Amino acid sequence: MEKQATALAKSEEKNAAVSPAIVEAEKMFDRFAETSREIAKRAFEFFQDRGWEFGDQFDDWFKAESEILRAAPLDVTETPDSINVRLAVPGFRPEEIEISVKDKQLFMSGETGSELKNEDEKTFYSEWKSNKFCRQFTLPTNVDTKDVKAELKDGILFLNLKKLPEIEPAKIEVKPA
Repeated sequence: MEKQATALAKSEEKNAAVSPAIVEAEKMFDRFAETSREIAKRAFEFFQDRGWEFGDQFDDWFKAESEILRAAPLDVTETPDSINVRLAVPGFRPEEIEISVKDKQLFMSGETGSELKNEDEKTFYSEWKSNKFCRQFTLPTNVDTKDVKAELKDGILFLNLKKLPEIEPAKIEVKPA
């Protein structure tokens, strides 16, 4: 009986949600700037490959972005007390994800380690182009940056951000002199 309880506890521990890192906003700004430079460099390479012809810059940018960043679909919902975010990040571990909130800006990024390849294998077809994602989202209201709950479970990042109370404008009475 004790072995079953221990096995059940280990199973629950393994399936329990784990929290990613909450980091400083400045670190995220730097990461987003670095990613933008990487995308711009690759887009410029596409531009050069097309013979320096203008007119398809957006296509070059989107193609470069799709090579460098993995898509991470996002849902944002709101309750009277909080904002809830769901972000699909399959294949990422909690320690590979970083989150930051500053003012009304939510930043999320992650990068997985390189996947092991068998040298005997030749890739026939793959849609796994990238091992990183970066997302920025403007929140509908200010949130308490010290009370952010982040959990990763089954490839979905769940965030719960508590809203800050609205500050009522002060009515100031003007008295005659």
